[in-house]
Amino acid sequence: MTASTAPAGKGPRKGSHRPSQVDPLAALRAPDDPPWDVYLTGTVFLDIIFTGLDSAPVRGTESWARGMGSSPGGVANMATALARLGLRTSLAAAFGDDHYGDYCWDALEHGEGIDLSLSRTVPGWHSPVTVSMAYEGERTMVSHGHEPPPEEPAPECPPRARAAVASLAPGVSAPWIAQAAGKGTRVFGDVGWDDTGAWDLAGLPDLRHCEAFLPNAEEAMRYTGADCPRAAAHALTEYVPVAVVTLGADGAYAVDRRTGETAEVPAIAVEALDPTGAGDVFVAGFVAGTLADWPLADRLAFAGLTAALSVQEFGGSLSAPGWSEIAAWWRRVQSVEGQSQAALRRYGFLAGLVSEELVRPWPLRRAVPTIGFRRSA
Repeated sequence: MTASTAPAGKGPRKGSHRPSQVDPLAALRAPDDPPWDVYLTGTVFLDIIFTGLDSAPVRGTESWARGMGSSPGGVANMATALARLGLRTSLAAAFGDDHYGDYCWDALEHGEGIDLSLSRTVPGWHSPVTVSMAYEGERTMVSHGHEPPPEEPAPECPPRARAAVASLAPGVSAPWIAQAAGKGTRVFGDVGWDDTGAWDLAGLPDLRHCEAFLPNAEEAMRYTGADCPRAAAHALTEYVPVAVVTLGADGAYAVDRRTGETAEVPAIAVEALDPTGAGDVFVAGFVAGTLADWPLADRLAFAGLTAALSVQEFGGSLSAPGWSEIAAWWRRVQSVEGQSQAALRRYGFLAGLVSEELVRPWPLRRAVPTIGFRRSA
């Protein structure tokens, strides 16, 4: 993406990062560090989420939702999750030249402190939109978008960053991934469902540039031909140094080929309302722990915790937890009578990160049901 043509009154600001309550990398920062902790690129959607529906909408009738939220979606889910965990996040994306685009830009730059100096507003392009309806523990989504604008080269894109998160796609090679890796950026790859049905790791050309690969259990087994997720994780380390396989309700399993470490962490039992964005939040938690140089098991536990907190709320970026939610959870589980001491020790690393001063009423309101209120003169 080229340097921004920002919405009126919202010019790009180099270093627009808003400090988090906790900086997980504080002990590691040095004057010659890259300007950004994590770099991302992708498509930003406007997400509109309807909640409180008793059942699926019925043809020919009108349904009223008891709740509604709006927020940036798409790649913004990952960017928001990273920023709320205290990582200095840079996003290169195209924004629509409409009120939706203005809203998403403002919410990300000013609301979340995400750097958009490599983003741009595309004249005459409408923002992609997704409407999500949550009911009966499930969700239904309808999306609309015009042909995306062509990519434009930029001398600073990708910028120097400690890490980048790349969405890998079969048969597709994104030049920026190799460029980022060549600058010393640690690339974390995730992947979606292979609609081609090939499930060929050789068909993911950018996997060779990744330090870590984070598929779910079904994807990992299909790509490797293994008959269980743990065997699939070990097989994946022939292609990438660190393999992390999410196991759904069973937690996650990880292998680090370089150190010989393995780790398995069970999932945290929660009442899941909406899984939208949970995968992005998991990746963000794992990236944060990796950049902070935590042990593999702590990284895995933290990623699982952040994902578990996110599914208890509706929406993608709306539900990404920050340190207030993490601190509130840590205080609550320690007060549960009969709580497993082994479980508390598993998350004991949080004691050195969070404090009572961080705890605020939870869940926090992250959005209002309108795109934006008019500002008083």
